[in-house]
Order: sequence, then structure tokens, then C-alpha cells
Amino acid sequence: QLQAFGGGLVQAGDSLRLSCAVSGSTLIPYTVGWFRQAPGKERAFVAAIRWSGGGVYSQFYTDSVKGRFTISRDHAKNTAYLQMNSLKPEDTAVYYCAAAQNRLIGYSREDQYNYWGQGTQVTVSS
Repeated sequence: QLQAFGGGLVQAGDSLRLSCAVSGSTLIPYTVGWFRQAPGKERAFVAAIRWSGGGVYSQFYTDSVKGRFTISRDHAKNTAYLQMNSLKPEDTAVYYCAAAQNRLIGYSREDQYNYWGQGTQVTVSS
């Protein structure tokens, strides 16, 4: 139900925008998160956006991406985005999007999400 795409190979300092599209269902998640798994490491939280209803959103980020990454969503397209600017080699990882039908308090915890995308590779060369 979730499709993550937009990864690629870029140089340090470049930008990428990842997309997470909900398809084939009536799922309208209240929380969408992005996680990443670098080689040899566990999957880790990157960012989340929580919809409170109407046009009210809350965005959350792990410290290492604050000021560089921006999470957003388009309800009309039922798609969430992760705009990644000023990419660094340490951002290299497989990026996964996840969705939950609740307004998560524990948005950084993998076990809080019900749906997962397949992952998209982001490689940043120095």
C-alpha cells in the first residue's frame, strides 16, 4: 500500500526529494514517518509528520537532519515527501516510509507503524 521512490546517487551538497505514495486503498494515515538503514546499522528514525486534522500538522526530525530535511504531505495525492538538502555521505542509506492510522506520540518507534514501503536507496558520494 505504500510505495517509496525518489532515491538515487548524488554528490555531497546535492538535494533529493523522496516520495511515499499510498495506493490501492482507502488508507489515510494520520502519521507518516521516514526511517533509514545505513550499511551495517539498524534502521533509525529520520522524520515524521503528524496530521491533527484540518490544516494542522506537526513535524519531527532526528537531530542530524534538522535544518536540512523537510517532511511534508499532499492530502489530495495521498503522498508524503522528504525533501533532503545539503546531503552528506553519512546520509547514505536505504530510506523507508511508514504510515499509521493514529496520531502517534511514539512517532520515532518502528513498532508504532502499521504500514511500510519497500525502501529506496540514497547514496551520497563525497
